[in-house]
Amino acid sequence: MKLLQLRYICAIADHGLNVSDVAERMHATQPGISTHVRQLEEELGVKIFERSGKRLVAVTEPGRRIIDMARRILREADNIQAVGAEFADEQHGTLTISTTHTQARYMLPRQVQAFLQKYPHVRLNIHQGSPAECARQVLAGEADFAIATEALHEHADLVVLPCYRWNRVVVTPPGHPLLSIPTLTLEALAQYPIITYDYAFTGRALINKAFAEHGLEPNIVLTAMDSDVIKTYVELGLGVGVLAKMAYDPERDTRLCAIDAAHLFEYSTTNIGIRRGKYLRGYMYDFIALFAQGLTPGVIDNAMHGHGT
Repeated sequence: MKLLQLRYICAIADHGLNVSDVAERMHATQPGISTHVRQLEEELGVKIFERSGKRLVAVTEPGRRIIDMARRILREADNIQAVGAEFADEQHGTLTISTTHTQARYMLPRQVQAFLQKYPHVRLNIHQGSPAECARQVLAGEADFAIATEALHEHADLVVLPCYRWNRVVVTPPGHPLLSIPTLTLEALAQYPIITYDYAFTGRALINKAFAEHGLEPNIVLTAMDSDVIKTYVELGLGVGVLAKMAYDPERDTRLCAIDAAHLFEYSTTNIGIRRGKYLRGYMYDFIALFAQGLTPGVIDNAMHGHGT
């Protein structure tokens, strides 16, 4: 039994039994992966995957148990490597963060700059995706942290720590009638076409909830996965935008005006998700502290061992 074989079967399960996709991601050949899987099955004396011809169609019952155990073994193997790297060279390594566009574009730049100034020899990778994709990458070991507002709490194998709260603004072109209202209301907002986030992103559920609680149906004419797209279409006059407050910068967004909307919607919380049981290197603790000052190593360790949030 080899660790590489265990990595292959876990990757196959994580990528919908698509061996060609796994081969591309892991820089291997499809026949080579298939050979490793068959050798492992022969060694164990059980089938991990059900097949139809050469195609994998399902995970067998013993296969599910084997893959669960393989994940635990691989997590510990990764931790062993991390411990060795920590004590061999504390200033070198890799940190991979999976996050959404809004976080990467508006919240992370200053922290990334400060981090790289302190750790110039750590290679920092930022992957962008939906909150569900961010969670999946961390669970699959493809990223160290997930930073997102949604989806992370849905996974029991993620330790989820709150970082900061935020709310929304409504953005409009200059001269829009909403700018003349003393206090913005949902009733007034519902009279205009709205451009906002896709349902899976950036607190969209709370926007829908606020309108529903007032018996209103918002006229959402366009949705997008990132704030810059929303602002672009507002600038074109296609509607008014509802977006995260941190995504509006008056110095850059000179063709837009913003109205604070914190009184209309519940606050959202951006969280960081870490795979349960992961060994954190010193620079990883430091990055988390830069992003969320209240998350000290002690707080993080308590949560990772089931004594905290």
